[in-house]
Amino acid sequence: MSDQPKEMSFLGHLEELRWHLVRSSIAVFVIAIVLFTYITEVYDSFLLAHLDPNFTTYKFFCQVFGRIGIESSFCSLSFPQKLQSLALTQQLMSSIWTSLVLGFIIAFPYLLWEIWRFISPGLHKNERRKSQGFIFIASILFFMGVLFSYYIIAPMSVSFFYGYEISDRIVNNFTLDSYTGLITNTLLGVSLVFELPVLIFFLTKIGLVSPEFLKKYRKHALVLVLVLSAIITPPDVASQIIVSIPILILYEISISISRIVIKKQQKNDS
Repeated sequence: MSDQPKEMSFLGHLEELRWHLVRSSIAVFVIAIVLFTYITEVYDSFLLAHLDPNFTTYKFFCQVFGRIGIESSFCSLSFPQKLQSLALTQQLMSSIWTSLVLGFIIAFPYLLWEIWRFISPGLHKNERRKSQGFIFIASILFFMGVLFSYYIIAPMSVSFFYGYEISDRIVNNFTLDSYTGLITNTLLGVSLVFELPVLIFFLTKIGLVSPEFLKKYRKHALVLVLVLSAIITPPDVASQIIVSIPILILYEISISISRIVIKKQQKNDS
């Protein structure tokens, strides 16, 4: 039996892609509906958890700094201001939007599976066998990003912005959409950044990048990572370093992955 993938017309590919997108959208919407049904619990136990001074990260940093003899603001946090809902529909729209974002995050492995189902018919049998771990690895990286952003970046951001003030004549009255936007954007943005090794793998496979290219522009990547860290974290050096370290590690892992891909391609061509 031939190992060649079956050919399909352009319109056939579009029709196939449409159904993959439909199934992916249904999965996100179903999860979003479930989350919306329990939206009070989602907010109180998850999204608003960083407004609790006893949140795990605050207690951890307090203990760490205390053991090395450094006085830390994490030991005396307080969040007296309540979030404001300034528009008539703001709480409803915030509930819908956060349900959709969290639905996308939870459904991410299934979305990857739909992507793999779409591209796998175009692969040879041995290529399909070797790429079966794609969903697992990409999902692990994604949820590592979720955990890192939720337990490291988000609490540092919340504590920084709640404590930052220019003058005592200015009162912080944060709105609901600004707070939820910070949390959801951080969760989603950082999690997608953690997909860097997977992206480099595919870019190397199609010949757009190489280990030499990645090593040559390592310094440029460092600058880009620091800029990215400055965007997604509070404007202080410690936060940017904490965020940039795992991204730089992922970059170095990506170089190794690119090198492995190139060696396998050279071995197959020889």
